[in-house]
Amino acid sequence: MTPDDIRARLIVPWKHGEFVDLRGITCDGPLDLRDCLLTGVDFTGAHFAGGIDARGARFDGISWFRDVTFDGPARFDHASFMNDGRFEGSRFNGAASFTGAEFRGIGRFDATRFEDGADFSGMVSYGNVSLQGIEARGTVSFHGSEWLGGLWCQDAHLPEGTDLSETQVHGRLWLRDARRGNAALETQDFGMSFGYTYL
Repeated sequence: MTPDDIRARLIVPWKHGEFVDLRGITCDGPLDLRDCLLTGVDFTGAHFAGGIDARGARFDGISWFRDVTFDGPARFDHASFMNDGRFEGSRFNGAASFTGAEFRGIGRFDATRFEDGADFSGMVSYGNVSLQGIEARGTVSFHGSEWLGGLWCQDAHLPEGTDLSETQVHGRLWLRDARRGNAALETQDFGMSFGYTYL
């Protein structure tokens, strides 16, 4: 599908319970969704050969990017996910950026691979965020992020220099078998944690 075709299908008013089914599609160029108001969409298994630019976009319905491959930059800076944002099993081969993004539902990144860094600085989530089993290379930052619904990091593998400064975790912090470089990820690696930590 062309980027223009995809964009035209998504910039329609969202109705509860409805979504655009784009599972398994290949987008043949960079997809520009900057500052768009978007209906629900299921991109499970899709391939974005030229990446995606969703800076400032508002995803009103479901936002499923499960098992998606991004071969170009994936920019979700200051995007708002009004329902669940699901990225589990996806592969980011270019730089990934979620700076200042807001997740009103859950943010799920289980088994996601970041091959060229990831910037989550300043993100805010109201539901639980799961980083279970993620693998990341390059520069990774969560600086200043706030997780109001807790953070789940079972088996997460983050680079040694991952920035977790000035972060806040409200609720459960699950760190079993999570690592930053060769060291176990621990409560004191975060700026502040207000709930129970499970090691």
